[in-house]
Amino acid sequence: MPRLALYALAVCVLAVVAAVVSFAQGSWPLGIVWVLLVGVSSNMAWYYVRRGKAEQAERSESAPAA
Repeated sequence: MPRLALYALAVCVLAVVAAVVSFAQGSWPLGIVWVLLVGVSSNMAWYYVRRGKAEQAERSESAPAA
């Protein structure tokens, strides 16, 4: 898994925890902001995973056959 995907996944997990804490403390507006950040970071993680797989497939296709 590409490094940027791991970073985005870590941000996603931390944002989920922050959203749960915010909602539990009764801070709804801040919790909604954290949920939005979860959405953005999860999309970034998927993007970097797919991009890494595409680059790996491209490299294996361009490699000379032995």
